[in-house]
Amino acid sequence: MKSIGKSAELAMEQLNQVSPDLVKYAIEYTCGDIYSRPGLDSKYREMIAVAALTVSGNVLPQLKLHVEGALRSGVSVIEIKEIIIQMSVYAGWPVVFNAMLAAKEVFDKYEKS
Repeated sequence: MKSIGKSAELAMEQLNQVSPDLVKYAIEYTCGDIYSRPGLDSKYREMIAVAALTVSGNVLPQLKLHVEGALRSGVSVIEIKEIIIQMSVYAGWPVVFNAMLAAKEVFDKYEKS
């Protein structure tokens, strides 16, 4: 399994302090069952995750983790912005504004590193 990134590792460490079982189940299901399936590479899976989390509208910490994952999987900043803009049709402007600002935090972090 490829590395999940420092932000995701930190989130898992924090959750592990509260519920190790929750972390175990999330990793086993997501990474072991879903993300390891054939048919889509990690780039497309991360693009889909960014779209789904954008539309959800209330999961900005998880969106940031997947924006980071998308960048690490080869999705460009322009592609991520376009995915978020596309979701305005389905989620509405306030949700997309919040998602774009969350993504910008990740973009800024990557520009500095």
